Amino acid sequence: MAVLHTNAASFEKVINQDKPVLVDFWAPWCGPCKMLGPVLEEADKELGDTAVIAKLNVDEEQELAVKFGVSSIPTMVVFKNGKEAERAVGFIAKDKIVSLLKSHM
Repeated sequence: MAVLHTNAASFEKVINQDKPVLVDFWAPWCGPCKMLGPVLEEADKELGDTAVIAKLNVDEEQELAVKFGVSSIPTMVVFKNGKEAERAVGFIAKDKIVSLLKSHM
């Protein structure tokens, strides 16, 4: 599975799964967000089908960013059964992303 790109139309479907879902709230102009992209790809490969990693562009989906109180990016929110379970703000290493998701399996 690859990192998904979600938007308002698909967001509810993406977060309402029977496995943990990490949504990366990001923007193309954000330096740390750009650094995080390849790290999320690596984490996704390591986790395989046990979790979902998705990206949401806050410039295109400002209402969702406001709804989830995202004030700085990157912000990664882990959803379990459609509800927020945990969040991390700023660039974090792949092993931390993997353990963050594994803690909600």
